[in-house]
Amino acid sequence: MVGLSEADIRMCAGFPTATADVGSSGQIWTNQRTVQRGNLSIAVPTLTAGPIPAVGGSVNVAPGGYCNTQIRMLDGHVAEVAYAGDNNLPNSRDALCVSTVDACVAYARQRHYKAPAASR
Repeated sequence: MVGLSEADIRMCAGFPTATADVGSSGQIWTNQRTVQRGNLSIAVPTLTAGPIPAVGGSVNVAPGGYCNTQIRMLDGHVAEVAYAGDNNLPNSRDALCVSTVDACVAYARQRHYKAPAASR
């Protein structure tokens, strides 16, 4: 995503849900994504058997979450990307943020975008 223009980001990630001016460091755009899932809740009845303490409770599997994809724009182009929020899944870090990045990578590939050379 680094190097994509403001217009490119609006095309692939949508319009930001929030922006913040950070002076000479440019702007930070936030694209928030909330994921509602069909949760699986398992409830175990509470059982007591003589001197054995009560056993029971519940567990949620694959709860929803949210991702804030933070995009720092400098001179009209992406300079940095980071994530914030409750965006991890049990086996994947930042998993709820992947769709935003994937969409922009696919967009850049489709347009045969060439990232600027890294400065040394």
